[in-house]
Amino acid sequence: MSQQQTSQTPQRVSRRRLLQRGTAALGAVLAAPWIAPASALGRDGTIAPSERIVLAAIGHGGRGRTVLGGFLRESDVQCVALCDCFADRREKGKAMVDQHYGNTDCAGYRFHEDIFERRDIDAVLIAAGDRWHTPLSVLAARAGKDVYCEKPFCLTIAEGRELVETTKRYGTVWQCGTQRRSVENYRIVVDAVRSGKIGKLHTITASFGGWGGNGFAKPDPVPEGFEYDRWLGQAPWVPHSSVRVKYWRNHWDTGAGPIADMGPHMFDFAQWVNDSEGTGPVEFEGEAVFPNPKDGFANVPFDATVRAKYADGIRLLMDCQRKRTRFDGDEGWIELVDDTGQVQAGPKSVLAGVEIPKYKWSRLDGHIRNFLNCIRSRELTVSHPETAHRSHTIAHCANIALRLGRGVRWDPEGERFVGDNEANRMLRRAKRAPWQS
Repeated sequence: MSQQQTSQTPQRVSRRRLLQRGTAALGAVLAAPWIAPASALGRDGTIAPSERIVLAAIGHGGRGRTVLGGFLRESDVQCVALCDCFADRREKGKAMVDQHYGNTDCAGYRFHEDIFERRDIDAVLIAAGDRWHTPLSVLAARAGKDVYCEKPFCLTIAEGRELVETTKRYGTVWQCGTQRRSVENYRIVVDAVRSGKIGKLHTITASFGGWGGNGFAKPDPVPEGFEYDRWLGQAPWVPHSSVRVKYWRNHWDTGAGPIADMGPHMFDFAQWVNDSEGTGPVEFEGEAVFPNPKDGFANVPFDATVRAKYADGIRLLMDCQRKRTRFDGDEGWIELVDDTGQVQAGPKSVLAGVEIPKYKWSRLDGHIRNFLNCIRSRELTVSHPETAHRSHTIAHCANIALRLGRGVRWDPEGERFVGDNEANRMLRRAKRAPWQS
């Protein structure tokens, strides 16, 4: 039994097992010999069809294209379907898949329900807008599909917990797109800090980069081929605006700004290094510069500084400086510069004898491979739901403190703010019908 399954977990019969049963039954009935091509059996070095993981992709914007490209490079994956609210993206996605396989077999869908109804699909890549990540993951789990989901995978702490419990219930293999977990440079930092090379860790600094993008969300016609109402998903209905669609991350209804967008990458790394993946900081306070309403519709902070503290006194500092994560101890320091993958440290002895690979955050092959291997083994992925939920919770707690304009105290075990009804009301958001769970 896998780490994700319990005796109450519904047992699923995989498509591959059904195929194997069908083949065995057929062999018992047919007496006449028959000859299959080597490619059908995998004898020519290819993967036999019955052993391929059948994939569908939901969302084909910039990030969706990149991650799907990573999946297409894996020989044991067969992408058969793609869904997007934009007709042009849907067509480009289908063309990308068809060109890769040299056929026209990839199906393009307007609505995700068509994908979840297909019994031949084993796994789903979800790279839609943030407000869709948890709802689609939950629906996929209920439909018996495993999930690779881009971050931020939830808009609220309550959504994150819902996904954790749902994937447990259905035995879903789920991987968050925090791919730094699978890049060797980051592991080097983990090993250096955990082995005591900088002494006792006391401060972590997570910098998640600059932010911007604003405008006046004046109503304009919905472009032909765009399923706008479906694009909004759980968010409150508002008239279509091309500005709102372009900068959706910069409004609280559809996104959560830079802390939730990039923060989970850095916070996941911090939690990993600090060996605190099942918990999180207990105090949050900070300052932020919110856009002036007179300048446009954006209402998330473009510049923020947050100070958090773990129960053992270790500090987690957050800012919008150049993307990097730094770890300070009482005997030295080490940091990883995110956009280059460069690892720096002081004193030099911290990295003595260590060869730093020339990898960057964008490397995907290890993370995708881990997901595919876990589909077969039914083990937890390296960025499994509980771990991802805890790093995202840090982002949401920071955002809540900034929106309240004051410090908050957090109980990681009970997942509630301590004696703070106003903050606890922000643990969830109202969802527009019919996208409530």
